[in-house]
This record gives sequence, structure tokens and C-alpha cells, in this order.
Amino acid sequence: MNNIEELLPVGSIVLLKNGKKKVMIIGIKQKNLRDNIVYDYLVIPYPEGFVNQDCLFFVNHIAIQEVFFRGYEDDERKEFINKLSDFYKNKKD
Repeated sequence: MNNIEELLPVGSIVLLKNGKKKVMIIGIKQKNLRDNIVYDYLVIPYPEGFVNQDCLFFVNHIAIQEVFFRGYEDDERKEFINKLSDFYKNKKD
């Protein structure tokens, strides 16, 4: 995702395109060490939560079909998003 400010907060509950089960966002801009790609989100099944490593999934914002609940946002999150945005603006590929 190019616009970091549009990323959903941790705790958001979403349904992915072609998905049958809701998932909860537990991480933002996470790197999958298997393919070395940074994804917008790390998600787990909802309502079960973390069961084991096999229930962790990396997805991008474009894969979200519907947002059921938007996670908590405060000044600390705003500061995090600002720093993340600055990081990606200054990052050299």
C-alpha cells in the first residue's frame, strides 16, 4: 500500500476477498521471512485468535473486502503511523 495513513489499526476485524471467515489484524507492515516480502498486515482467524504458527497469514490491504470493526486508535498509533510513513518515504529500494 502506498498510503501508510490508510492502514487499518491492530485489532481491526475484516473479511478478505473470497473469504468465508473473518480475520483480525495483529501486525502492520510485516515481513514474511519465507518470501522476504513486506505485507501490509499479519492476520489471524477471528474469533479463535492465535492457535499456532499455521494460523498466521500475511495479506495486503487490497485483499480486504469488508471491515467489520476498526481497531483502537490514539496518539501513540498516530505517532507510529507518522514514523512508518517517514520510513517508507525515505527508504531507498
